[in-house]
Amino acid sequence: MSSIRIVRPRKFLLASAALTSFAALDLPAALAQQAREPLPPVEVSPALSRKQAKPAGREAQSTRRAAARRPAAAAAMPKPVVPAAAPPTPLNSNAVAESASRLGLTVRETPATVEVISAETIREQGYRTVSDVAQGAVGVTAGDNPAEPSAFSMRGFTNSQINTLYNGIKIGPQNMTSRIMDTANLEAVEFLKGPASLISGEGAAGGAINFVTKQPHTGPIRNEADFSWDSLNSFRAHYGSGGSTNVQGLDYRFDVSRSALNGFADDTNTKMLDVSGQLNYRISDSLKIWGAIEYREDRSKAYWGAPLVPIAFSGSHATTGIVSGNYFNRTDLGAVTIDDRTFNTNYNVLDNRNVAQEVWLRGGFELKLAPGLTLKSQAYGYGAERTWFNNEIEAFDSTNNQVYRERFYVAHSQRLVGNITDLIWDADIAGFDNRLVTTLSSSYLDFVRPGAANFPNDYVSLVDPDRGFYGLLTTKQQTARIDNEALSFEDRLKLTRTFALIGGLRVEHIGLDRNSTDTAGLMNAGFPFTKDWAPVTGRIGYTWEAVPGLTFFSQYATGADVSANTSFLLLPTQPLDLTTSRTYETGVKHLFWDNRAEWSFSAYDIVRKNVYAAAGGMALNIAGRQESKGVELAASVRPIDPLRLWGNIAYVDARYADYNFVGGSFSGNTPPNVPRIVANAGASYRFFTPWPVELGITGRHVGDRYNTDANVVTMKAYTVADVYAFVDIPKTVFNAVDQARLTFRVRNITDKRYAVWGDPFYPDQILLGAPRTYELSAAFKW
Repeated sequence: MSSIRIVRPRKFLLASAALTSFAALDLPAALAQQAREPLPPVEVSPALSRKQAKPAGREAQSTRRAAARRPAAAAAMPKPVVPAAAPPTPLNSNAVAESASRLGLTVRETPATVEVISAETIREQGYRTVSDVAQGAVGVTAGDNPAEPSAFSMRGFTNSQINTLYNGIKIGPQNMTSRIMDTANLEAVEFLKGPASLISGEGAAGGAINFVTKQPHTGPIRNEADFSWDSLNSFRAHYGSGGSTNVQGLDYRFDVSRSALNGFADDTNTKMLDVSGQLNYRISDSLKIWGAIEYREDRSKAYWGAPLVPIAFSGSHATTGIVSGNYFNRTDLGAVTIDDRTFNTNYNVLDNRNVAQEVWLRGGFELKLAPGLTLKSQAYGYGAERTWFNNEIEAFDSTNNQVYRERFYVAHSQRLVGNITDLIWDADIAGFDNRLVTTLSSSYLDFVRPGAANFPNDYVSLVDPDRGFYGLLTTKQQTARIDNEALSFEDRLKLTRTFALIGGLRVEHIGLDRNSTDTAGLMNAGFPFTKDWAPVTGRIGYTWEAVPGLTFFSQYATGADVSANTSFLLLPTQPLDLTTSRTYETGVKHLFWDNRAEWSFSAYDIVRKNVYAAAGGMALNIAGRQESKGVELAASVRPIDPLRLWGNIAYVDARYADYNFVGGSFSGNTPPNVPRIVANAGASYRFFTPWPVELGITGRHVGDRYNTDANVVTMKAYTVADVYAFVDIPKTVFNAVDQARLTFRVRNITDKRYAVWGDPFYPDQILLGAPRTYELSAAFKW
């Protein structure tokens, strides 16, 4: 099929590449003298590399996440003197989240709500996928609906209103690019709440979630291996290794993981493979270069949910506590339920498939130009091929008491290249410590999207359906190109030892080119289509450590995103306006009791304008505003050494305003998949016996949610709990292994049946949560 593409100037991309090339020149080593470090030191290391610190329970974190770093171990080469690693804290507030600030600030020093979940916590809590991790965070929910895997809800915003980042890089809108991802190769997951365009660019109205792969460390080689199996016959396996090589200054990290997670519905599963590696080479005290590569693959037989069914039809098979409400779409169903005979039913066609293959290439350097002046740069390339080939609609039809099914096919061929360059300047301004980071970034995204032009359909019985096959497929093609260039500044000025002003500004250019052809390859009316935006976003805030360990903060921040996030669903006649958001936030972070206890509180008010909202049938409405107000509270304490208690709760009131359309209004309604209340809590007790044993329990409560903007069907509140027990086997048992742990875990111990997510594009069906499962796992380090 033919398509017309509009060539767009790439001045910013070329300028960034030129700056990178110039900086890579071998500058005199005399420029790299040790400088005063008023803020946490900028280490010559990869853009997202940190050294490792020893974990210690839930509050543990990898070494790379300490605010201060320990010296490198290779004695043959002199190294800069840096402070010892800061001790971990119960809520990980000593972690450095680069998705929240480029200033090298810890969570406690950042004037925003930031949460970092470390690899150690991921292992302890048994988080197998990134969606599991998200549901352990404060006020975050997730749903792996196969149309948009790893979709999140946070502070009243969902899906592409939250930027999904990979090692700090955005690859495109979440609703088109995210995939189910295993956690085995991850060092941490970072959550930045509220509008966050200053750091991650357009798209971050509700915040940003950053997935950070495991990084090399300097020191002896460490190896790890993990295995698990559960009662659904799922398995996971992972091997990782990292440390210093025989080549002086060269460190490495390598990880490979393989998993096959079986679903509770018939003939559903997800198979994942992730291979990642990185090399760091310290050429001198002033210069380090690095390179990384990653390959990811996932193949799924997808579960698309259970259909809403009339209570009058289900009779004794009607359930309570999962959904409620009256529903009309294809036909009038009246009061609806989930029929208990459909809990494990798969309505997808037998030849269905969801497949993605992704490749990352990243590389860069960090160079100390002069005392207090450091240059960092990384270039990256990303490619992905994705395919959806499914029956996606399963809607109960009350006229014939059968399930109407409809097929859909779409594929992606995506290419992304870009560069991010930071210049970090530490200085004394009129006697005040100051750090300024100037960032120049550019990227070029090419997206080709063949899609279905016909939609085979049929009717099947509600119980024991004849699944059949996809049938005839006819395709057409759409394309999109997005050019992005940005210049940003971020600054921290310490007016006193305890009070700091932190702010930043981002000037961005976004260019969108779209094209669309029919089944014969002829251009559709209104195409090609081109539009540009130039949003200006930023943040201003403060932190004040009123007494040691007690920090108050406030911020005003803005964000922007464009309808390119849903550009393939928008007609060329629909307006492509810039969507803007702003937040006011204030809060407190408190670390006390000799680092044994920590709590944080925040309150916020967010408004987003020119909102695009999903309407059933793959269409979009335009809502004037979305307003979100809420509070969040998190705490963790270890009152005695064996006992650990933690919990968090979030309340949000999210509403549409000025959301009117022909035939009605949704003003005052709540956006889909947004619960008012989300709470997590956990406790564990460790028995310090010759073979140490730990027992733990975690609980989660999620409030009522709606599956569409119409708010006519409620996904009812639910509470679930997991329990676990692990035993640490002494080294004397396995002489070659430093650490060995065996874990037994029961997920959803009460076997609660509940609705986990509703896709507003498929309002006739609801995704259910997994029933009770049992899991055995083993982990080794040597």
